[in-house]
Amino acid sequence: MWNEETLNAMLSEPSEKLIADMARLEGDIMILGAGGKMGPTLSVMAKRASGAAGKNRHVYAVSRFSDPCAAELLRREGVEMLPVDLNDENQLANLPKAPNIVYMLGKKFGTSGNAGDTWHTNVVMPGMITRRLGAVNYVVFSTGNVYPFTDPALGGCHEEDSPAPVGEYAMSTWGRERVFEYAARNYGAKVLLFRLNYAIDLRYGVLLDLAEQVLNGRPIRLDVPRFNCVWQRYANEAALRSLLHVSTEVERLNVTGPEAGVTRDVARKLAAELGREVTFEGGEGEKAMLMNPAKCMDWFGKPDKSLDDLIHMQAEWLKAGGRRLGKPTHFEETEGKF
Repeated sequence: MWNEETLNAMLSEPSEKLIADMARLEGDIMILGAGGKMGPTLSVMAKRASGAAGKNRHVYAVSRFSDPCAAELLRREGVEMLPVDLNDENQLANLPKAPNIVYMLGKKFGTSGNAGDTWHTNVVMPGMITRRLGAVNYVVFSTGNVYPFTDPALGGCHEEDSPAPVGEYAMSTWGRERVFEYAARNYGAKVLLFRLNYAIDLRYGVLLDLAEQVLNGRPIRLDVPRFNCVWQRYANEAALRSLLHVSTEVERLNVTGPEAGVTRDVARKLAAELGREVTFEGGEGEKAMLMNPAKCMDWFGKPDKSLDDLIHMQAEWLKAGGRRLGKPTHFEETEGKF
């Protein structure tokens, strides 16, 4: 059952509700930064849902496309690939006009020791792009890292809570949010800030991080005692459906699963699925980076996979020899150093 083709099909399968929303949405869709971890299956989902809705729209995927597997998937599914360096103003000027933008461009890893590049990617480039594109609709990928660490008993941060980013990556991501707020106020852009915590693709994600530690016999740190995660298919769909919720007042949406995983318990379940032992080191932390996704659940319903489903699927993927992207989340990081 578990192979790359099957996984990509699962992650890009549109629901009837998404198809209905794509029928209501007017105009083409352009995904900026589409060659990253989530971009390929999100782009394919947009194409499939638009076709099922009877919409003959263009779905543009914009990236430098360094991953040949991602490029092949997009080509096979009929997504229009635009190999563009968005840092090049001449190439940026040649982007097609599309009223609906899913903005996925960002930099996280490699920030420590090279923060200038991160700030340029996360703050300067959004300024360049929003100035060029003007009054369009944006769903802007962001992160729960903009929130403070909190007591898990409080249920996670809400969209109305004040950001308190820790570290250069989190601060620059908040900076990106501020640039899009400026675009809404000054260029007529309509914006939704899509604060996502830990999508699970099976080829990467917090569950893979924990499972690899179990398989390698490394003890699990418990500095972060709980974490949010969500099935990537649901996150893809929520991003596309959010195009109907953008606003010049700037919407904010926490996107993650309804269950906060307990690090110790999830590691034990993965170990049992994988037939391995698990060990732990250090004391259990008292605070975690958690979001409350009640607003997202109200808009789009609950994810179609529970945390236990994802744990089982992650183990099955690894037992089948599934590909790994080698992009750890560093969810256990508490100092904001990525």
